[in-house]
Amino acid sequence: MITLFLYPKKKLDFFIMKYLYQPMLSEIEKKVIAAIQGNIPIIERPFLEIAQKLNIEEQTLLNILQNLCRQGVIRRFGATLRHQKSGFTANAMVAWEIPEDQINEAGEKMACFQEVSHCYRRNPNPKWPYNLYTMIHAKDEESCMNLAAKLSQETGESNYILLFSQKELKKTSMQYFCD
Repeated sequence: MITLFLYPKKKLDFFIMKYLYQPMLSEIEKKVIAAIQGNIPIIERPFLEIAQKLNIEEQTLLNILQNLCRQGVIRRFGATLRHQKSGFTANAMVAWEIPEDQINEAGEKMACFQEVSHCYRRNPNPKWPYNLYTMIHAKDEESCMNLAAKLSQETGESNYILLFSQKELKKTSMQYFCD
């Protein structure tokens, strides 16, 4: 079981959109999704260029994107920061051992920290007792350790281990509706 912790006010909407409402996507919606998941051109009107490649009007593309966002199919648009090139040279997966009755509250608190990019609950194993995982990013390993200590202090959870990345072997985004 994996639980993705979101801000509390978004939990119900996320649950409804993900598990109860499954929109059927049209062919043009699938083409739009395929077209926007790569690099968006850095030009004055990037959506016009994308629309032209799809042989649709720019406003049609924008309307489709707004509808997909409203339906929860697209969660957000965001830039991907190459953290190593921007001064964030350290990142760590922090594995936490948290009592089951406290895990939701701790996960929600940790997810609110801007330095936390991922926060997941997973089932523990008899040989590995950790059940909550946060991915944190900082300028160096010492800053990661300080951030983990701050998360620990904020939540009152003290049983954790930092697993620092040694080498990035693969980092890609999922690609949907691509041939």
